[in-house]
Amino acid sequence: MLLIPCPWCGDRDEVEFHYGGQAHMPFPSDPEALDDAAWAECVFMRDNPKGWFRERWMHVAGCRRWFNVVRHTVTYEIAGSYRPGDVPPEVAS
Repeated sequence: MLLIPCPWCGDRDEVEFHYGGQAHMPFPSDPEALDDAAWAECVFMRDNPKGWFRERWMHVAGCRRWFNVVRHTVTYEIAGSYRPGDVPPEVAS
C-alpha cells in the first residue's frame, strides 16, 4: 500500500485518495479549431513513462483537495507532493 503525502493533511494511506491522471496537461489554446482526431489525442492520449511521473491525486477521504505527486512508476517511490501552482520537487533521473 502506498503512503501518499497530502500537502494539507500529511501522510495518509492510498485508500483515502482518487487518482486523477497525468499532471500538467495543457488545455488547447483554440479548442474550436480541433477536429475529432485532435480532441481524441488531447483527451485520451497520455504519457506512460518508466520512471518519474507527475500525477494528480484528490484526497477524497480527507480535505477533498486536488494536488500533484511525483511518483516512480516502477518502484512506486514517491519523491514528494505539491499544491497546484507550486514548483514540483526535484528528482534525480
